[in-house]
Amino acid sequence: MAVIAESPVPRPLTPVSRVLRLCLHALLFGLLALAAGRAVTDSAPRAGWVVAACAVLAAVYAAGVLTPAVHRSPRAGAVWLAGLGAAWAGLLVVSPDGLWIAFPLYFLELHLLRLRWGVAAVAVTACAAIGGFLAHAQSSAVSPGAFLGPLLGGAVAVATVLGYQALYRESERRRELIEELIATRAELAAAERDAGILAERERLAREIHDTLAQGLSSIQLLLRAAERSLPQDAPALEHIGRAREAAQENLAEARRFVRALTPPDLEHGSLAAALERLCTAAPGPRARFCLSGAPRVLPTPYEVALLRIAQSALANVVRHARADRAEITLTFMDASVTLDIVDDGTGFDPSCAPGGEGGFGLPAMRSRAETLGGLFTVESAPGQGTAVAVTLPLPLEAS
Repeated sequence: MAVIAESPVPRPLTPVSRVLRLCLHALLFGLLALAAGRAVTDSAPRAGWVVAACAVLAAVYAAGVLTPAVHRSPRAGAVWLAGLGAAWAGLLVVSPDGLWIAFPLYFLELHLLRLRWGVAAVAVTACAAIGGFLAHAQSSAVSPGAFLGPLLGGAVAVATVLGYQALYRESERRRELIEELIATRAELAAAERDAGILAERERLAREIHDTLAQGLSSIQLLLRAAERSLPQDAPALEHIGRAREAAQENLAEARRFVRALTPPDLEHGSLAAALERLCTAAPGPRARFCLSGAPRVLPTPYEVALLRIAQSALANVVRHARADRAEITLTFMDASVTLDIVDDGTGFDPSCAPGGEGGFGLPAMRSRAETLGGLFTVESAPGQGTAVAVTLPLPLEAS
């Protein structure tokens, strides 16, 4: 028997459910065979009627088991139970052994009907079983067991079904939790993979800019100086000019590589546009972006560092600050660029600030700024909001 919790979407039977259902079938058919066999072997006065009633009850039961609608529709299940009850009542009329069929009927009623209706049906079945036995028994043969047997059997059936349903619900909760954990693990793996790809893109862009591009730029400067130091009719001037043009072309190619490895947030616009999109998409507090000074083109490592610091700081505001407002300001000055992230949240003691998680803590922001020779500061106090500022010196070519 499969005693399962009510669910709008039927699930395939588990091996345990199949075994329980087969046991219920075997129990009912075995009890019917026993009742019919006793009537024949004991030469009961109405043995033929007993055998016929057992056959009818077996046929009705088999028809319901083989009808899919009985298992899908509560109404069809109730109709089948009514037919079983009528056939069982006929067996009770002709044989006291029909009392035995009450026990498997308890489980069927609890399985196919809602709990309150199932319990009521079990009580009616128990009373019918007791009444059938009393109708056949002589007054001297009546004992407390005639009353306690069906009642205890019904109580055991109700307790068994309720316990099984509780275990089933717990199993379903665990299955859903496992599915959720698997989905979360897949999402985390995808996020880590994307983060690794972005980090590698940033590293390659920084390496190309700091080594190859700078080296080609230095070669250009040296070749230009060599051109100026040679007389106008020197034979080497032509070769130096070609070498300088080749270095210039390769420098442009290296810069194209750096732009191609730029983070997606910087691919379709300037740093200021990326910061404005970041404020617009930020959940939680109202975030505003301000631009001060004359914007200029920054090297890719500068833009990446400032964008990542802004993302990290704003993420901390959303997760921890419980702020109503936040403001990001990008300021261009003659020899430096400054990024300020200010919020009106709960604030904290910077000396006791944790390192953060996933590389988004204050030490990671400080490391990004100091790698480029910048200055990173945090001003905060409990209940007074937080101000994060990073100042990067502009390279000579951007000044």
